[in-house]
Amino acid sequence: MGPRSPQPVILIVEPFGGSTRLHNPNLPMVYWDDAAVTRGEGIFETVLVRDGQPANFERHAARFRASAELLGMPAPDPSYWRRATLEAAAEWYRQLGQDPATGFEGEAKCVWTYTRGRASTGNPSAWLRIEAIPPSVMEQREHGVSVMCAPRGWSTSETPHEDAPWLTFGAKTLNYTAAMAALRCARERGFDDVLWLGEDHETVLEGATSTLVIVKKGQRLRTPPSGGDVLPGTTQAAIFEYAQAHGWRCKEKELTVHDLERARSVWLVSSVRGAVPVMRIGETELEPRDLDEARELFTAAISATD
Repeated sequence: MGPRSPQPVILIVEPFGGSTRLHNPNLPMVYWDDAAVTRGEGIFETVLVRDGQPANFERHAARFRASAELLGMPAPDPSYWRRATLEAAAEWYRQLGQDPATGFEGEAKCVWTYTRGRASTGNPSAWLRIEAIPPSVMEQREHGVSVMCAPRGWSTSETPHEDAPWLTFGAKTLNYTAAMAALRCARERGFDDVLWLGEDHETVLEGATSTLVIVKKGQRLRTPPSGGDVLPGTTQAAIFEYAQAHGWRCKEKELTVHDLERARSVWLVSSVRGAVPVMRIGETELEPRDLDEARELFTAAISATD
């Protein structure tokens, strides 16, 4: 990208017909009685846009629909969101001075938002935005992060939908208050990120906004089991699919802090940050091995989703 990024591109999406309209980012757009504002009822997905195309689209769309179902909201149509993402991406790259006739280059961050909508109409609200990826993300990709281990404060050992369908574990909801508070606390204490721990304060669950993956000797990848306490990760799924096709052995397995300290390398993976190596856990400095090999694998896996 050039030295100066444009303002975010915001596209309002009509959820039942798929029509779109550009919205001025300097003007308000959410009504006072929208459930996102009054109750935090809504879902979102963060998607990497690379060279004009949404990466890992099918997995994001599937999780988006699953999240809507868990909240009892109308199912979002993937074709509408793909078309809207491509439209917004084209506008973003045009603002960067790029010509669609010669193709787009570069990465951007796209966020889909879908709420229960206004109380006065009962219709869902939907929009997406595309904006620049912060320089801090590029820094973390290159140099890694330090993480603070923290208890999540709640737990469910298994997905509770049958007995308690009002619990929305597994949905990517707008309510990230605890995660954001934990990240602020971590940064105040000199850390970059947070690793959530289970009730025993030893079992590792996931990052505050990411999925945990460790590399073990013998071309093995491990990640904590998803469901219940752990949100299924779209990036982790893409990495495992690609790695298995290239001879790696991948599986979900309960992990402890001790397992992380003994691993060849530890990674936090997410859509926009990609794969970020963990260099310190609490006060323990890690000694990662074969970082370049793992980074090459993860980069190839994420690129293969375009």
